[in-house]
Amino acid sequence: MKKVRGNIFTPEGEFRCGEVVIEGSTIAEVIYRDILPEEKKYKIIPGLVDIHMHGAAGYDICNCDSKGLEEILIYEKGHGITSLCMATMTLEEGQLLNICKKIADYAISHSQVKGIYVEGPFISASKAGAQNVSHIQKPDYGLFERLRDASHNMIKVITVAPEVDGALELIERISNESACVVSLAHSAADARLAKNAFAIGASHVTHLYNGMNAMTHREPGIPGAAADRSDVTVELICDGIHIDPIMVRNTFRLFGDNRVIMISDSMEATGMPDGEYMLGDKKIDKHGSEARTCTGSLAGSVSNLYDCMCRAIDWGIEERSAIWAATRNPAKRIGIYDSVGSIEAGKKSDLLIVSDDYNLLRVIQTEEDV
Repeated sequence: MKKVRGNIFTPEGEFRCGEVVIEGSTIAEVIYRDILPEEKKYKIIPGLVDIHMHGAAGYDICNCDSKGLEEILIYEKGHGITSLCMATMTLEEGQLLNICKKIADYAISHSQVKGIYVEGPFISASKAGAQNVSHIQKPDYGLFERLRDASHNMIKVITVAPEVDGALELIERISNESACVVSLAHSAADARLAKNAFAIGASHVTHLYNGMNAMTHREPGIPGAAADRSDVTVELICDGIHIDPIMVRNTFRLFGDNRVIMISDSMEATGMPDGEYMLGDKKIDKHGSEARTCTGSLAGSVSNLYDCMCRAIDWGIEERSAIWAATRNPAKRIGIYDSVGSIEAGKKSDLLIVSDDYNLLRVIQTEEDV
């Protein structure tokens, strides 16, 4: 049994002095009390939860083997991400089945992997972005079932374009018959159609503002329809490329503290030098802080979730809002808040020790790490 002392981020969103008692890989107790002055300079926040990422450290989830998955997890843990969902791309069925099985088999012995995020193939060609339009398929519940079975029921989120023929029926059936979250994106749907999709079960938006029509005063699109419902959550990529800081601040004001989920949408070039990389079956060029296809479309990000959280704080997002968006909110969204996402007795000891200015000092997952 070991103890970590500092300013603890409470489930209520405040920092209070105290100590976290760790036994094995579990938080045994959280004690709030005065601590030594030199310990007060350390903040203790929950390990981050990235529910949407495609790769990092030179490895693409769709293409790599178990060694590559291991390198991705090493990179993610080193940057404070202690729980994550691995995302697929729009690929042909055989590839998707193999990828889902690969991730599920790997997750058996790697608890950091909490699920699978299926981004496509039920999307719109007009908003495909970096997705391969040749592998787009008509909405098919049978294919969803095959992917779900191959994943050992690990699919947490699936992205669907509601305007595609058969999509509304698919959205309603998945929502009624599985625990999978249906998310809207890679879609040209207007607000009316998005509202209908939310009414029958869709409850999330993939990388808000990206891969969809812009929100305007006369046509609010998917973003406006999502904001109009209190039960819909949205993803934000705070890499400084996908969304202007003004819109990030406005989004937190519009959706509030409980409904914004920060994601990285990272791809294999994350943490790597400039050059050519892969995203699914597409070649991507990384230059500086951007990753783009040969046609100029943004292709995921080259930032990790911890850097996105820190960037949002630098942009003026309140600390508690940014931390919740990278911990509590994503954990609740995929149904794992009972074990991660906050610092409470009985939960996993996924903790980050950070300085006052959010320099990441240490990542703790077991008492061995203290």
